[in-house]
Amino acid sequence: MTAYPDEPWHLAGQMYLSLWAVRRAAIPPVTPGLRPLTVAGRGLVGAAWVVYENDSVLHYTELLRAVLVRDGARPRVCVTDIWVDSEASMAGGRALWGIPKEMAAFDAERTDDGASFTARTGQEVLATGRCTERGRLPGRWPLAYKVAQSLDGRIRTSPVRSRAELRRARAEWTAPAGSPLAALGGRPPLISLTLRDFTLRFGG
Repeated sequence: MTAYPDEPWHLAGQMYLSLWAVRRAAIPPVTPGLRPLTVAGRGLVGAAWVVYENDSVLHYTELLRAVLVRDGARPRVCVTDIWVDSEASMAGGRALWGIPKEMAAFDAERTDDGASFTARTGQEVLATGRCTERGRLPGRWPLAYKVAQSLDGRIRTSPVRSRAELRRARAEWTAPAGSPLAALGGRPPLISLTLRDFTLRFGG
């Protein structure tokens, strides 16, 4: 059995995040018992490339897709698809929080004003992405939310606290028709941001 750190995980690094307003019928399936949070028939779907480095408890790369949901009246984030290149991260994410992590291989090229990524499972491409930064927002921005997943037949809610320097960005996403992330390439994101040098505490 792969060893992994106890929670909470203290993580740090770079995140390249995009958000889409998606029609209800096109929102990815979420954990049973949760419902997508929608306004005027559309819900918020996010996808991100993440590089965990610096003082992170584990160092790895990640590609994820998540949906803004509600648990009763409470807003939550539900991770619907996620891949990592660390067996310890995969094992810990599944066992501690019910996050459905899978393994993938990543190619990444990072520059002073952005990054480009490709994620593969075997010989199959999951997605490619390019992010170009457009300008820095002043200060370091705090963010707190809760992730809700299914674990042992129940909804497991995990707190997340983060702080990062934000940069406006332009992002391009592509994915083959056979990829579970094929919908990401169908339209440009509503907004994209880089979370530079973020720090994050995940779990209780």
